[in-house]
Amino acid sequence: MVSEKEANPYGNAMKQLESAAKLIKLDPDIHEILRQPKRILAVSLPIRMDDGHVRNFQGYRVQFNDARGPFKGGIRYHPNVSLDEVKALATWMTWKCSVVDIPYGGAKGGVICDPKNMSMGEKERLTRRYTAMIADFIGPYRDVPAPDVYTDSQTMSWILDTYSQIQGYQVPAVVTGKPLALGGSEGRNNSTARGCITCAREAAKVLNLPLKGATAAVQGYGNAGSWSAVFLAELGVNVVAASDSQGAIYSKSGLDPQKVQQHKDKTGSVVGFQGSEEIGSNELLELEVDILIPAALENSITERNAPNVKAKIISEAANGPTTPEADAILERNKVLVVPDILANAGGVTVSYLEWVQNLEREYWTEDEVNAKLERKMVRAFNSSYQMSQKHGVSMRSGALAVSIQRVADAVKLLGLFP
Repeated sequence: MVSEKEANPYGNAMKQLESAAKLIKLDPDIHEILRQPKRILAVSLPIRMDDGHVRNFQGYRVQFNDARGPFKGGIRYHPNVSLDEVKALATWMTWKCSVVDIPYGGAKGGVICDPKNMSMGEKERLTRRYTAMIADFIGPYRDVPAPDVYTDSQTMSWILDTYSQIQGYQVPAVVTGKPLALGGSEGRNNSTARGCITCAREAAKVLNLPLKGATAAVQGYGNAGSWSAVFLAELGVNVVAASDSQGAIYSKSGLDPQKVQQHKDKTGSVVGFQGSEEIGSNELLELEVDILIPAALENSITERNAPNVKAKIISEAANGPTTPEADAILERNKVLVVPDILANAGGVTVSYLEWVQNLEREYWTEDEVNAKLERKMVRAFNSSYQMSQKHGVSMRSGALAVSIQRVADAVKLLGLFP
């Protein structure tokens, strides 16, 4: 049974900070600064619903640290949003931006609502009200939001328009994850998966694992999972299993990722794909494959199933798919886990590239964007892996040590004001 403190996501984030602080012998004064977000905004959002009555929603924006650059982080709409969750996500965004060495700090936003039961008009009014309430605290050089759970490029379009109306001129760099027509970036749609599979490829190199003919399983067939499968296949990896919320499929001879996606588009699930057999969703995690891509929910790999994981490499496309208890088991079993703050940082990296393009009003081709992403991800993988080898710790600990050290260096050099 987990205690309430252990189940608290912000408590988990602070435990990770504590662990990394010991590893890098972090200055206690800087550790004290990094224990709390720089700013927490809680806003009340009264919205007129379609039936004419007014409903008041609760929204948050947490800005954790901006020592390395403007705050950066998504906005999620979900009934289970909580302040502690948003604080934790803002903390992790700080480390994620730092580990890939982009000049951002970390932030996160959230609104407690159920977007599945809201009309497009209600979501637009909620988004515009939320933007107006946080407008003094966001901006291209202050805080740059992005899509997250149940928000998308349309949500970003509404934020861009509302913020620009307040400023009196168009400010495309206020958000990232926009449609191409409003200054979005080529390559953004599959950037999380591209970064994740770049990390898997680099992990295979350090293990001397040939990718041609290697096998993989992908848990979760949304955007990140489906594109991960496509990119694995392009590297010659045989994707033998895939799953979504409806179930999992397996084929010893391999699945065609694009045909699986077409089947899902038609039927709503990967289940029933021709030439595959249905297996249990948990069974997928325990298959004898070389590479496992968790791209679904958090806490998928736990102390119960971790002993049965046979993959040599896990590259975490999802946020928090592995519990701390499972991490320890996987490390003992010599599974190379590329942690989420590194493996799924491709999205924020291309968000950064979108921001740069907006500021310069100069736009790059998809090949140019992908080449820049590749360089960032390879460099970040190598620095995290080297740190883990230097201290004899997991790659998760190595990546956290690299990122927290960079933030600490920036905080120290800036000093205190006043």
